[in-house]
Amino acid sequence: MNNRVTELFGIQYPIILGGMVWCGGWRLASAVSEAGGLGLIGAGSMYPEVLREHIVKCKNATKKPFGVNVPLLYPDIEAIIKIIIEEKVPVVFTSAGNPKTWTKTLQSEGIKVAHVVSSSKFAIKCQEAGVDAVVAEGFEAGGHNGAEETTTMVLIPHVRQAIDIPLIAAGGIATGGGMLAAFALGAEGIQVGTRFALTQESSANDKFKHLCINLKEGDTMLALKKIGATRLIKNEFFDRVKAAEDRGASADEMREILGRGRAKLGIFEGDLVEGELEIGQIASLLKELPSAKDALMQIVDEYNQKVKSSFEIF
Repeated sequence: MNNRVTELFGIQYPIILGGMVWCGGWRLASAVSEAGGLGLIGAGSMYPEVLREHIVKCKNATKKPFGVNVPLLYPDIEAIIKIIIEEKVPVVFTSAGNPKTWTKTLQSEGIKVAHVVSSSKFAIKCQEAGVDAVVAEGFEAGGHNGAEETTTMVLIPHVRQAIDIPLIAAGGIATGGGMLAAFALGAEGIQVGTRFALTQESSANDKFKHLCINLKEGDTMLALKKIGATRLIKNEFFDRVKAAEDRGASADEMREILGRGRAKLGIFEGDLVEGELEIGQIASLLKELPSAKDALMQIVDEYNQKVKSSFEIF
C-alpha cells in the first residue's frame, strides 16, 4: 500500500493514529507505529516534561516513525515545540491554531508537518503555510470539532478540489470500508481516533472503553458549541450542558458548567456520570477491544477485500 502519505512519513500503511487526549500515550502510539501505521502521542493533555517522558518511552518501544499531535492553542506551546525539536521527533500534526506559526520552524529541523482542518477554506491556508499534508476532519469525529458541522463525506471532496498536497481523511472512519470510501473521495490516508481509543493499549479508563463499545447509534451528540464544539456521549453531564444550551446560556456560563479537568475525569478516571465523555459517532459500530495491531490489520484486510470485490463487480 504505497502512496504519497506512506512515502511522506516512511510508513507501511496510510493509517494515522488520531492525537487524542487521555487515550494516546506512548504505548498506543508505539503499537500503531510497530503495526505499520503512524502513531501520534496526544500532547493536548500533557505538561511539557510529561510529553518528553512519553516521547523517550515511545522511541525506546519502536524504531519506526511516530509523531506528536500538538494543539497550537496549548499554553506551554513554546516549551512543547522545544522538546519536540530536542528529542528529534520526525513528525508533528498540529491543530487548533494558525499553521503559519510553527510550520517553518519545525520543517527547518527536518520535521514533517501536517495540520488538521474542518473546511476547505482552512485547508487552502494550510497549503499556503507550506505544510506537508492536510488532515480534513468531518464532524462525525470525537472530541473537538469544526463549527461548520460538515460531514466527512462532504468535506473530503471539497478539500481535494482546493489543494494538491497529500490529504488525510478523518472523522467517522474505523473500518476498511470507511477507508475505501475516503480514498474514493480523494483522500490518500486516514486518521483514526475512536477505533484506536478502544484498544488494549489506549490509556483510557476501562469503564469508559466498555461504555463506548456498548453505545447505540445516536448516543453521541455535538455540544458546547459556544466554547468549542465537542462530540460527547449522552450522560448526566451532557444533559446539564444541553439544558443550558437550550435556554441560551452564555459562553461564560458554559465554561463554568464545564469547569476544569472534566475530560480527564471521564476518559482517564472513568467517571461516567460527571465526566466529559468524548468519542466519535462510529463507536456504535465497534463492539470489541482488540490490540492496536489487530485493529489496524482489520482495517487493512477489510480494505483489501473490498477493493478486490469492487473489481469483481465490474
